[in-house]
Order: sequence, then structure tokens, then C-alpha cells
Amino acid sequence: MVDLHDETPRVRSLILDVPDWPGHLAGQHVDVRLTAEDGYHADRSYSIASPPEEPLVALTVERLADGEVSPYLTAELQIGDLLQLRGPIGGWFIWETAMAGPLLLVAGGSGIVPLIAMLRHREAVRARGAAVPPARLLYSCRTPGDIVYREEIDRLAAGDAALGVSYTLTRAQPPGWAGYRRRIDEAMLAEVAWAPAQAPRAYLCGGSGLVEAAAAGLCRLGHPAERIRTERFGPSGG
Repeated sequence: MVDLHDETPRVRSLILDVPDWPGHLAGQHVDVRLTAEDGYHADRSYSIASPPEEPLVALTVERLADGEVSPYLTAELQIGDLLQLRGPIGGWFIWETAMAGPLLLVAGGSGIVPLIAMLRHREAVRARGAAVPPARLLYSCRTPGDIVYREEIDRLAAGDAALGVSYTLTRAQPPGWAGYRRRIDEAMLAEVAWAPAQAPRAYLCGGSGLVEAAAAGLCRLGHPAERIRTERFGPSGG
């Protein structure tokens, strides 16, 4: 562990220097194992937030009150501590700038983590002067304080006319809020997403209910299922 950064009061990014790291693709994850003194161990999967261009590995973890692993990672882990990792893992939920078609990202809460790796990868390639596909992000959170990476996301969008960002807040909105005010639904997707004829690649990540509803909505709008990739999480003990 070489650095820690609090993203929100409940979400922390861990910056790791992993010996012999083979590199990864945007969208992959690692398994983290914690082992107690009595030999009991707990394993949890966490998406990689850093882009492939970065030598350090960033994991962003949301603290769950009844979790076994996340409370330690977000509150007790210190710079210099060691973690046991396995990875990178995953070959389905990955994205590279060479893939054809616009990029549509739909996130709920901490489901933004693998998607920020895609946006960071896209920006790194764009910064080198290479062409990248246009991208749109639809990000759902309960309150403004739950939006992870908000300053970075807004900065990326402000500097790139081909990146569109839409937020929706489902529980509380600040005065003057100009974004959406409800759960993601088919009408919202119709407003944010490209037309099916433009053949976007869609990546959806978040709670099971959000991901299932968004995937079904996109299919009803005419997007082929093979262009929609999903990653979901539910109550898992953290």
C-alpha cells in the first residue's frame, strides 16, 4: 500500500504497488484476501480503478456497515501495509479504445469503479493525440455526497466535447440541481443513449436491480443484447 485517498465519507481508494504486476485491461478486477490470526480468511472481488497506462493499481472500496472486508480496507488499512491479491481477473467486462462503436457507460453507486478505469484509459489515449470513440456516462447515486470521482468526471467532461455526463440523484438533490431526480428508467436511457443504429457498446455496473432494469430498457429501445455487457453486485457481506 503506497497511498490512500478518501473519495466520499464511505468510499476510499487504495493505491497499490504490486510486485510483478503483469498489467491489466480496463474493466478487470482482483480478488483481495484477508487472513485472521486463527487462519480464517475472507475473499472479496474489487474492480480496478486505474487505467492500463498506470503502473500502480488503484482499488476503490465502499464501506459496508456489516461487511467483513470493506470496513478494514476503508478504515484500518494503513500506508505500508500488505495485501494478498489475485489477478487481474476477467475477460468479458473489458473495454479498449480500439473497439468499434461509441461507448455508453451506466453506473449505480460504487459501480462507477470499472467504468472510471475505462474513462481514464480513454483519456490517456486521447492525451497522446490518438483518436478515441465518443463516450457517454449515466451515473445514478442516492445523494450528491455519494457521487464518487465527481470532480474528476466533471473535469474530464469539461475538457472533452465528445464525453457527455449525466447524473441522476434518487433520494436528495441540492438546490438548483439540473440533473435527473429518479431511478434510471427507459425514458432516461432513451434521452442519454445513442440510437441503436449507431451501435454503441454499453457497459452497465451497479446493484442488481439497477443493472437488470437498465439492460432491459436498452433492449426494449432496440439495442442488441450482444452489445450490452453487465457487471452487478448485491448484498455480499462486503
